Amino acid sequence: MSSRRVLMVSPHFPPDTSAGAHRVRLLAPYLAEFGWEPTVMTVETSAYEGRLDPDLARLVPAGLRIVRARAWSPGRTRWLGIGDLGLRSFHGLKHACEELLRQERFDALFITIYPTYTALLGPILKRKYGLPFVLDYQDPWVGSWGLDAGPGGVPDFKSKVSRAIAARLEPIAARSADALTAVSARTYEDVLARIPDARPRTCAAIPLGVDVTDLAALRQTSRRHPCFDAADGHVHVSYVGTLLPKGHAIAQSVCVALARIRERHPDLFERLRVHFIGTSNQRDSQSQPCALPMAARRLSGCPRRAGALTRDSVVGEL
Repeated sequence: MSSRRVLMVSPHFPPDTSAGAHRVRLLAPYLAEFGWEPTVMTVETSAYEGRLDPDLARLVPAGLRIVRARAWSPGRTRWLGIGDLGLRSFHGLKHACEELLRQERFDALFITIYPTYTALLGPILKRKYGLPFVLDYQDPWVGSWGLDAGPGGVPDFKSKVSRAIAARLEPIAARSADALTAVSARTYEDVLARIPDARPRTCAAIPLGVDVTDLAALRQTSRRHPCFDAADGHVHVSYVGTLLPKGHAIAQSVCVALARIRERHPDLFERLRVHFIGTSNQRDSQSQPCALPMAARRLSGCPRRAGALTRDSVVGEL
């Protein structure tokens, strides 16, 4: 029996290095085991604003079919205050999906968010081509952003407007979805609580996972870790990933603990190295550090160690 075919829409995809690039990258290669043949619909690499990573692209199996759609360049839209990839690529993805669906048979449509505006393709393509539509959540569409979180931890006008728009658009996509999947059950349960008239046939939690082939590829590279030498005799502690506003209290507690270690166990403090890697969710080189200011306040008596991005820093942030 031939495999069923699924069209997976994910604007972020390798060599893009955004967090959203990994959801479909990790799911698609394993769908064949369950009788599904995936085609990934994404955007041209020129549409990405962040650093591209050829090594990440090499982790994508050569046999995985990838179709890239056009998107407006950020240079054309930033002056209007529009940088969201979902907005810039919406027309191109819609055109590319429709062209593909006119020529080929697919059994399901899978759209992952973020970015969120892409989810609105679901109702359009479902209505036009009769495709069952799966809406996948990597993060909440309507969450704390614009309510009790925003730039610098405080909601501003833009974040409030963004949240208001999200609250009006999410029901359109969720009510059309035949299935809801998410990184956790709580994520899709919150969607159903916000939109009680949404009636998906099924819901499933698909946690963010890890692919062992990534680790194998890492072991094969000859490049050393750029942040520290694990064999230098120091004790290294790393925090990897975005430090969101609601995580600041935990980071501050860690810095308080570091200060106490310095006071009570100076010999251990001399050996300790703490690294915050990828802490900002902004990818441009001018983005402000999140963890270092906290460390500088708590370790003010040791500014060299708290404020420099050098290998002998106790706290460094990249």
